[in-house]
Amino acid sequence: MISTDKNVFEEKSEVRQRMIEYGRLVDELHVIVFTKQQSQISNLKSKNFGNVFLYPTNSQNRLFYIFDAVKISKKIKNIDLITTQDPFETGLAGWRLARKFSLPLQIQVHTDFLSPYFKKESFLNKLRVYLAKFLIKRASCVRVVSERIKKSLVANACLLARRGYTLYPIVVLPVFVDVEKIKNAPIKTDLRKKYSQFDFIILMASRFSKEKNISLAIDAMAEVVKHYPMAGLLIIGDGPQHEALKLQITNYKLQKNIVLENWTNDLSSYYKTADLFLLTSNYEGYGRTLIEAASVGCKIISSDVGVADEILPEENIFEPGNKEQLKEKIIKAIKGEIKMSNTQCLTKMPTKEQYLQAYKKSWENCEFVE
Repeated sequence: MISTDKNVFEEKSEVRQRMIEYGRLVDELHVIVFTKQQSQISNLKSKNFGNVFLYPTNSQNRLFYIFDAVKISKKIKNIDLITTQDPFETGLAGWRLARKFSLPLQIQVHTDFLSPYFKKESFLNKLRVYLAKFLIKRASCVRVVSERIKKSLVANACLLARRGYTLYPIVVLPVFVDVEKIKNAPIKTDLRKKYSQFDFIILMASRFSKEKNISLAIDAMAEVVKHYPMAGLLIIGDGPQHEALKLQITNYKLQKNIVLENWTNDLSSYYKTADLFLLTSNYEGYGRTLIEAASVGCKIISSDVGVADEILPEENIFEPGNKEQLKEKIIKAIKGEIKMSNTQCLTKMPTKEQYLQAYKKSWENCEFVE
């Protein structure tokens, strides 16, 4: 497996636990992780827990990620399958290894890279779109996390599979969400008591990064509070746009209406005691927080991304980046005029064991293609 998720080196991280569970499906699981020398884990050459082995690339810079990953792989014996976290840089490294050792290649797609918003975000993303189109048609199998991504790939199949290449079967395997655990978790934090100054609490939980478009929510709130001055927006998370968001809140003079709070492991309490959950991303592969919020009956407004169209009524969804639509839907929510999410789809969510067996099957059915 080739990954970019450095959290796997943290002992109690969620991704570490996932790797342990994946390791139980196979004899050995080797995970190469793109890391830079100046990172906190730069001195770590390798690490294993049970039959799961971790290898940081310790690269001088990102240009060496692929070269270093290939170099590390030469030391690993008896590889049966290569799986990559994305169809971009890790996908390119995986493709080189698959060709070198004549192995099946599974490319995983967690991001809706064919969304027009993805390409607009940066020049690097434009290059990644071309790279993904090159790699996916050369994969032995493709795993996506939502029907939206599958439909997007199928709609572009003529482009992805041109020049004699076949677009191989696409397996939809969503990110596992333990909805029963969330539903049964006790309420440790009651937002209505913690933020009693608000008579309507809107919750967001997100990384503070450009694609999440949190600034759109702040823009909309500047209009909403003119009509409902006691409405509050609570944004949970952190990231590179933290300072920019703080400045935006200050410029709008919304310090009394918008609160930025550090990430919490008690999100279930927040979902259960908020009046509305909001997601404003420009694009999402899945949208895990939508499933989590829906599992406890929290009303949701979301941009048209990820699984939004699978679990939400049409009137709860707005066009990505459309401030007017978002403002109107928030006001409707405050008035009590929006519907609950479609919780029937959550009853079809797999158990952990079912999910792991489906994951294993996606590997077993991936065969080498010349």
